Amino acid sequence: MDGNNTVLVVASSGEAWAGLVEALTDSCGYRALYVHSFDEAIAVLGGVRIDLAIVEQGTPGHGGCDFLAGLRTSHPEVMRVLVFDSRIGDIARAAVYQFLHLPLDPEQACLVVKRGLEARELSRRHRMLSREFRLSDHAPQHVAHSPRSLPNSLRFEKLVYANEKMAEVCDQARIAARTNLPVLIQGETGTGKELLARAIHYNSQRQGSPLLVQNCGGIPDALLQSELFGHKRGAFTGAISDRLGLFRAANGGTVFLDEISEVSPSFQVSLLRFLQEGEIKPLGADQTVSSNVRIITASNRSLKELVVSGEFRRDLYYRLKGFEFEIPPLRERTTDVAPLAEFFTAKHSEETRRRLLGISARALDKLAAYDWPGNIRELENEIRRLVVLTGDGEYITTQHMSPALLAATRRSALDRPQGGRSTTLKAQVQHLEKRLVHETLERCHWNQSKAAGELGLSRVGLANKIRRYGLAES
Repeated sequence: MDGNNTVLVVASSGEAWAGLVEALTDSCGYRALYVHSFDEAIAVLGGVRIDLAIVEQGTPGHGGCDFLAGLRTSHPEVMRVLVFDSRIGDIARAAVYQFLHLPLDPEQACLVVKRGLEARELSRRHRMLSREFRLSDHAPQHVAHSPRSLPNSLRFEKLVYANEKMAEVCDQARIAARTNLPVLIQGETGTGKELLARAIHYNSQRQGSPLLVQNCGGIPDALLQSELFGHKRGAFTGAISDRLGLFRAANGGTVFLDEISEVSPSFQVSLLRFLQEGEIKPLGADQTVSSNVRIITASNRSLKELVVSGEFRRDLYYRLKGFEFEIPPLRERTTDVAPLAEFFTAKHSEETRRRLLGISARALDKLAAYDWPGNIRELENEIRRLVVLTGDGEYITTQHMSPALLAATRRSALDRPQGGRSTTLKAQVQHLEKRLVHETLERCHWNQSKAAGELGLSRVGLANKIRRYGLAES
């Protein structure tokens, strides 16, 4: 049994499918996510690492074959199983691993899933071994010889990290997922706030219910009220039919509100009332209705600072921060750059059907030295471009890198001010301390005993600061 494997079941309602999900969970020890539409399945794939998908064929032209054919391109690492009666459709395009017939036998299906996951793991190991043999036989000295030479990375669904601060955030997020408390996620644009929100939802008891997302930035109050709370027909000009609203549509699940810092004071009052009472009054309605949803919010501006300046309600802020997480920008967690670059290289190599040998050590140094103002989103876009420009059987090198990356140096990443929202006195003191510790270590050639003596620290105290700031010998 492997509780780390996740199986996605896309099928209509029925006792046989419910029995399959129960068998996969209870008998096999897998995590099984059960959805009834392809739109729901696509939403799940956006936030969860799926290992195998079992899909009901459904209607030809709009069914399982078409969905699996798309999955073959968008998520080639997912094993694909098709369930059908007499209508198979164009199975060649879907590259299905195995077929199952209706009526479904849960025991047979569990065996197929087990064999499929074993085949997936064998294929993964074969690719790694083949890659390592090629690297050891042909890699020049400036090339990172093996994935093992990179920092050991961890995963929380689709979040990839090696940094200690990110590990703390994800460990706390796993705890938060087991509760029903609201969650507030703060961090710069592109740091992965929505990925963290999705990971929390899909590791919670609400994973079987919808996760609905609403970006609150730049939306008029009336439209945002309608999107979230719903409306009755005729409530305003253009309301030609009733609208359920996200809070009711996600009943039992989670609603993720991005850019919550941008909502107006009047909408803050409406949201506060919902959080306090759990009741919704659609626009144009006379009565309130109840909805049980978990609220996860995100902001790229500090809500605490907005509360001090009077732009955000203090009582709403305290309601939203049942759990509060701050995702550090990529420039403050350079140890994450290498595993993220490797991850994106593998991802986009698979998508474009290219066979790359890896990333050169010099290219990794340049990637780590750059400030990444667009954070992980910018890093992924850069890697996607480099994958396309690099030939089959070659390494990603500095040859096709953007001029800004080529101009970056490791020292500039340390010396440059942190920028963004980190302008508090505490942040500036920490930045200065980090710089002084690093300069002393460099001057002492990373002799930690000597550096600790110069700084007036114990060796243990210095080691703690090296770990805290993620410092590494150049």
